[in-house]
Amino acid sequence: MAIFTDPIREHADFGPGDAEWLHLLVGDWQMVADLAFADLALWFPHPELGYIALAHVRPSTTHTAFHSDFVGEGIRSDLQPLVEKAWNSRSIERSSETNWNSEMALRVEAVPMVRNGRTLAVVTTHMDLSSSRMPSRLELTYRQCAYDLLRMGTLGLWPDFASPTGSRRGAPRVGDGLIRLDADGVVQYASPNGVSAFRRLGDGESLEGRSLAEVTAGLLKDRRMVDETLPLVVTGRMPWRSEIESRGVSLSLRAIPLRDEQQRFGALVLCRDVSELRRREMELVTKDATIREIHHRVKNNLQTVAALLRMQSRRMVSDEAKQGLEQAMRRVATIALVHETLSQGLTQSVDFDELIGRQFRLSAEVASPSQQVRTERSGTFGELPSDLATPLALVINELVTNAVEHGLEGRAGTVWLVADRSEGDDGEELTVTIADDGVGLPHTPHVEGLGLQIVRTLVTSELGGTITWERREGGGTDVKIRLSLAGK
Repeated sequence: MAIFTDPIREHADFGPGDAEWLHLLVGDWQMVADLAFADLALWFPHPELGYIALAHVRPSTTHTAFHSDFVGEGIRSDLQPLVEKAWNSRSIERSSETNWNSEMALRVEAVPMVRNGRTLAVVTTHMDLSSSRMPSRLELTYRQCAYDLLRMGTLGLWPDFASPTGSRRGAPRVGDGLIRLDADGVVQYASPNGVSAFRRLGDGESLEGRSLAEVTAGLLKDRRMVDETLPLVVTGRMPWRSEIESRGVSLSLRAIPLRDEQQRFGALVLCRDVSELRRREMELVTKDATIREIHHRVKNNLQTVAALLRMQSRRMVSDEAKQGLEQAMRRVATIALVHETLSQGLTQSVDFDELIGRQFRLSAEVASPSQQVRTERSGTFGELPSDLATPLALVINELVTNAVEHGLEGRAGTVWLVADRSEGDDGEELTVTIADDGVGLPHTPHVEGLGLQIVRTLVTSELGGTITWERREGGGTDVKIRLSLAGK
């Protein structure tokens, strides 16, 4: 899949980390678009198009200035001089004239993104001026925050590689709540949603003019459970994420320090109420634990059944009855092994190579207590869904047992298990081969026993695959199972 830097890869003179820095910018610039109430576009010089648009983001706090997509296209002639000037001067340039687009008056600024003294790209901001109303304090604060971040971009101070990239859900956005701090961590401005978030935590006073760290400390009931990153986030010293919980409310916080050439002069703190999100995550964790416990209990119950069958087989007088109970015991034990593997993980898939590695050798040993049977395994099964793992393990168990008992017929030999996972016409396919170097297939038709009837039923009904028996070159038998993994 193409990424937005692909069109410039051939002629971009990027140093170590430059492309990653631009990707970090585009990954986080929705915040700037929301703060600036403006569309943002990213431009890079192109030998034929002048400048090419690499990316575009629309604000969620106001309407967009561009309803059509122009990513991958060349720059307009009236915009190119401004972008060119910003690229060369390495400073923010503002258009001296109002730009009109689809009967909309726009103010355009060009912001060079500079890293290690080199301009890597230019960001243009396109803000609608057609509204004649006076901007509110919220809008003025938001726009100042956007300017501060873009100004940091011209100094190579933002985006920061130390910014959070973890997978935990609930990252705060501008609309969720914004708090601006000064260099000492005192609140200069808090958006209405930011104030509401802290009120839900139990703070009933105004946030402005108070230290956010002190406010947060006063809300904590059990300080033993505090995230160690919280003090650095609420003071705005590090660009990290943290969480605070009080009175059953969970608040996700993200800090963005504001810096200039000499020092840190303030910070932005985004906050979001993630109480419902964390509650649902806890429900999922509880359900996962319940599923693991169910698999564990099923495994224990199946092992109990296998033990009862073993005890019953010892009381049998006839060899046929004893052998039948032993085969039933072996099949139950195979199913129990799959549930044991499922009880150890959170997903409903199985590392089949690990599972069958134990089962393959065990099946051969149980079927040949007095024979010298060697087993060899090759290829990779990979991760398989549990609804395939159980019948496939049973099929392999039956075929290995059949190869030892009827293929080798009481003499020494080798049984092979080969897995081949490949792409077919209808998607991913799995081919499993069980081979032996025994007597080979009989020349006359024979009656299938219960084991082979089970194999055919499982392969066709449960696995949705096919099975074939062939004479092996060099003597013996090859059994091939083919099944589709598409949609599994």
